[in-house]
Amino acid sequence: MLVVGLILLLLGIFLSIPMLYTIGIVLLVIGAVLWILGAVGRPVGGRKVWF
Repeated sequence: MLVVGLILLLLGIFLSIPMLYTIGIVLLVIGAVLWILGAVGRPVGGRKVWF
């Protein structure tokens, strides 16, 4: 999710498409929160590990 968010953010910046820019920021934030929750060992969505 972090990678997709970063790609959309960069595309939104370079192509001047505000919708991609906004979606990219939202996906980056959600991905960062999930990454932090997973790193501290807290189960996310009922699972400790996502493969």
